[in-house]
Amino acid sequence: MENILLETNNNILTLTVNRPEKLNALNQKTLKEIEEAINNAQTDENVAAIIITGSGEKSFIAGADISELAKANAVTGMKFASYGQKVMNTIEQSGKPVIAAVNGFALGGGCELAMSCHIRVASENAMFGQPEIKLGVIPGFGGTQRLVRLVGKGRALEMNLLGNMINAQRAYEIGLVNLVVPQNELAETVAKMAKQLTYSAPIAMQCIIDSINHGAECSLPEGLDYEAKAFAVTCATEDMKEGTQAFLEKRKANFNGK
Repeated sequence: MENILLETNNNILTLTVNRPEKLNALNQKTLKEIEEAINNAQTDENVAAIIITGSGEKSFIAGADISELAKANAVTGMKFASYGQKVMNTIEQSGKPVIAAVNGFALGGGCELAMSCHIRVASENAMFGQPEIKLGVIPGFGGTQRLVRLVGKGRALEMNLLGNMINAQRAYEIGLVNLVVPQNELAETVAKMAKQLTYSAPIAMQCIIDSINHGAECSLPEGLDYEAKAFAVTCATEDMKEGTQAFLEKRKANFNGK
């Protein structure tokens, strides 16, 4: 890995996009490394939760690498967008929860990557935006799709058509992020949140992620049916037996992912 840093502590994998000279912008190589790391984490027994962040305090991910984007044509642009979407889908569909720790600029592809994470925590200095319109293009990694699902049609149109940045507080107000904390508390806050996730039942967490992702794309009756089937799956696990027994015995549950 050349453009990302990986560190695993206490069953938490921290993935840091590390291109500070480019404000952690996403190019093809960085996307490939992120995809590989997320896929590898799915089968790593030492990983129960994932944090994605950017190196330094100035930028989470400032967007796509413009020097690479400037060379695109219709054919290469389609390939780049399709591959970027594939990477974002890999994050969104991760069976292990992914938290975005947004420390600074989350623009374009950075905002799109944050939206693909299951939980987003921003520092007070974070700035979000889909400024692609100012380059004469549109978002290609899900910025017209995930944004509307998170903040609604009107706000998604505003952010995409104007291309203006919004601060962390505004992002929180419209539902783009889950929590805003002082910059010097971001790492600790996200680490505590991730640690809590490591104590949860792994199969149940995966079923929650699958059910919410599926339900967001279908009718309510279909979503409820999917939820009932996922509930049935969890009822057949050792974790369910451990969780209910621990509750009755007034002790903490010790889940093993079986």
